[in-house]
Amino acid sequence: MRNRFACLLLLTLALTGVAADCAIVRQAAAGEIAAVTARQRTEKKFFTDGEIIDGFLKTAFGAEYHLAGRVDRVRKYDAPVRVYADGVRRSNRKAQLAKVVADIALRVRHLDIAMVGSREDANVIVKLVRDRDLYRTIGAFYGTDRAREIRSNLDPQCLSGFRKNDKYEIEHSDVILTVDNGDFTFLDCAYEELLQSLGPINDTNSVPWTMFNDSVQMGFFDVYDQYIMNLLYDPRVRAGMTVQEVKEVLPQVLADVRIWVAKINNLPPE
Repeated sequence: MRNRFACLLLLTLALTGVAADCAIVRQAAAGEIAAVTARQRTEKKFFTDGEIIDGFLKTAFGAEYHLAGRVDRVRKYDAPVRVYADGVRRSNRKAQLAKVVADIALRVRHLDIAMVGSREDANVIVKLVRDRDLYRTIGAFYGTDRAREIRSNLDPQCLSGFRKNDKYEIEHSDVILTVDNGDFTFLDCAYEELLQSLGPINDTNSVPWTMFNDSVQMGFFDVYDQYIMNLLYDPRVRAGMTVQEVKEVLPQVLADVRIWVAKINNLPPE
C-alpha cells in the first residue's frame, strides 16, 4: 500500500468491486503536462507474448483486497458503456474527462464507450468532488462502515467500484475523482479508475509496465494497458470465463490484438 500521495486499495464483494488510487507530482506550468510527456518519451512499447499474458491474467482475475465473493472469473461490460460526469462544476476537469473517455474509445477496439449528457442514460457515473468532500462522498456511495475501513487503511484521492450480475457482467460503475490537484494527478486517476471500473480491478506489484501497479503513475493510456484492455474486451473473452478457459483462446486473441495495438499506435512490426 502506498501513502496518501501514492496508494491503491482494491475491495471486492460478492457483487461489488472497489478500487482506490492516488498519486502526486508537480503540477505542469502553462497548461503543459510535462510529467506525461516525459513518461511518453521513455514508455516501453514492445512486449513478448508472455509479458502481455502475464499482466492480463494478474489484473483481470482476483482482487488485491478480497472480502467476499468469487473473483476467479472475467468481469467486463457486455453492453455499451455510457459515462456521465456529475458533481463539482469544473469545466476544465469535465473536458479532460471527456478526452480520456474518447481516447479509451479510440484505443480499445471492441469497447463501445462514450460520454452522455444525462445520468439516466449512463451506466458509469463519474463523481467530481473537492478534496474536502471526498470521504463524505465515499460514505454516501458505500456506507459509513466501509468508508471508515477505507480511511483507516489509506487516504485516497480517487476511487472506483462496479456492480456485476450472476454472469459476471458489469452492470454499473461509480468513479469518484477529486478536482483540486494538478493536471497529472487528475489524468492519472481518471485513466486508472475508469479502466479499472471496466473490469481489470486487481492490482499487481509484479508487473512494472501497467498503471494497475500501485507504484506506477502514467497520466495517459499506455501501450501495455492497451494490450490488457483489448484482450479483455475481445468478444472471444467472455464475462464469467475461468483462467483456464481464457488461456485456451488467448493465443489467437493476442495475435489479433497485436495487429490492432500496433496500428492504432503507429508502431513498426516487431
